[in-house]
Amino acid sequence: MTWGAWGKQLSTKEMDALMHHCISNGITTFDHADIYGAYSTEADFGKAFKDSGIKRNNIELISKCGIQYVCEKRNNTVKHYNYSKDYIIWSVEESLNNLNTDYLDVLLLHRPSPLMNAEDIAEAITILKKEGKIRDFGVSNFTSSQMEMIGLRIDIDVNQIAFSLTQHSAMLDGTLDYLKTNGIKPMAWSPLGSVFKEDNEQTRRIHKQLGELKDKYNATEDQLLLAWILKHPSGITPVVGTTNKERLTQSMLATKIELELEDWFSILVASQGHKVP
Repeated sequence: MTWGAWGKQLSTKEMDALMHHCISNGITTFDHADIYGAYSTEADFGKAFKDSGIKRNNIELISKCGIQYVCEKRNNTVKHYNYSKDYIIWSVEESLNNLNTDYLDVLLLHRPSPLMNAEDIAEAITILKKEGKIRDFGVSNFTSSQMEMIGLRIDIDVNQIAFSLTQHSAMLDGTLDYLKTNGIKPMAWSPLGSVFKEDNEQTRRIHKQLGELKDKYNATEDQLLLAWILKHPSGITPVVGTTNKERLTQSMLATKIELELEDWFSILVASQGHKVP
């Protein structure tokens, strides 16, 4: 999302270079949505990908559909969601064309709609898989009951949710339990939460605790925040949003950090402001 019009507005050459940098650091999955950049970022990325010389089977492409946004590229009068069978299929075909690829590794439904029909969704996904246009299917920001409704009709492989030290409700409301129980892969968008965005009592407690652990783990605060997520047994994959090459490189080092049990809980306590029950 941050590569295009809604973020750093990288040029084709800059996107090309950033893709190669990611791959050289072991980052091979690129997370898209049709809506990013008001329906422009997929095409910008796709142009850079076409010029990059990167082999398609060396990367994974994720995209999302369903949000109908009010902008020049869409004839919408109000922001809404569309999960009709025809729209899902059309949206995937648009993403494939924009990304210059024949298939998506994962298609996600971007946000739940109160009007979504599980049977229509399952039919669309079945067709897309049969035609080889998507390999895996998932959802984003869906609750356990919404996943249950969809999952009874079609297998769900992924749920991309908001998860971080400052937004960890999925760890308490049963969402991560459901994902683990049903073999669904969690992805975490905004994995650093509000730690570097806000200055309040919570973030000051967190900075203090992370500061006490930096030397022990020879790590930066953002690496410790990612390591905290990675320790969860559900197997969460953080979606890192930075376009800074050095931060991307440093982020990958978080996968080498194994937080000790009490350190993991000390970070949680700093976030919550009280000891665990």
